[in-house]
Amino acid sequence: MSYVELLSVKTRGILRLTRWKEYIPWVLPLTIIGCLLGATNRQVELDWRLAVVILANTLVVAYAFMINDIEDAPDDAREAHRAAKNAITNGELTPRQGWAASLTVAAVSFILYAIIGVWPFVIGVLTLALSHFYSWKPIRLKAWPVADVLSHSLMLSGLLFLAGFFAYSSTPGLVWLVAGFATLISVYGQLYNQLRDYEMDKAAGLKNTAITVGPRYAKLLMYCSAGLAFAMLLYSVWMQVIPLWLISVPLVIAPIFFFFRPPTTDMRGTQSIEVSGSIQAHMLIVANVTIAVWLVAVMLRLV
Repeated sequence: MSYVELLSVKTRGILRLTRWKEYIPWVLPLTIIGCLLGATNRQVELDWRLAVVILANTLVVAYAFMINDIEDAPDDAREAHRAAKNAITNGELTPRQGWAASLTVAAVSFILYAIIGVWPFVIGVLTLALSHFYSWKPIRLKAWPVADVLSHSLMLSGLLFLAGFFAYSSTPGLVWLVAGFATLISVYGQLYNQLRDYEMDKAAGLKNTAITVGPRYAKLLMYCSAGLAFAMLLYSVWMQVIPLWLISVPLVIAPIFFFFRPPTTDMRGTQSIEVSGSIQAHMLIVANVTIAVWLVAVMLRLV
């Protein structure tokens, strides 16, 4: 294999290890809405910090996914489908190369958070720590009941939103409602994932939250989290933390999806285990379009 071919393989392996396609659709809107609320709170304009915190949040989530695949490589090797998707098990990268790439990503995100400010730096360090300990086998928070859901929802949702907000403001007030919404939606997502992988995780000897409480109560917790999340969102709109006019966007867009039959797969492209899973992708699209409209309106100074 030539040097150019080897470099191409390693680059492809690093990109595969980041699994960037799986989280960009939610990292972007979470970060942007945090920045929008922070800038509105301080009555300042969006600036370079928006781009930097988006990149920092993207890299910190990339680190979480990279270390997860590195640590899970022995388990993924037992299943052909997962082995093919993991850059370590399919031979594109060695474990040492995977660690080198992931630590480089972590270091860059660390520096970017430091550039933005003190509070984003503190939030970024906490997110990095949770991202590491979530999958790192000596601790592996994802194998601990309750801790698995809390750490997942914070590092992949709540803290990303707060990093964007604190890039512009340090007085959240009722913005905590939106942070709560983001975190609880992630709790729903994590419980859904655990229910989807229930039999596989149980066979692997994991003791996560869904396995500990059982499928029935895990599903109940899942729906309670989603319900409370949307209650917080509606109240934040009622209190005008989020502009009231913004509601018109999802109200116009959402009905469009009724003209299409909901897919049978969830957001990750796997078979939906229940009805909410089949509308995950639709909800994410609506959220992205809504936040994009808000961002454009603010950038054009229409609101």
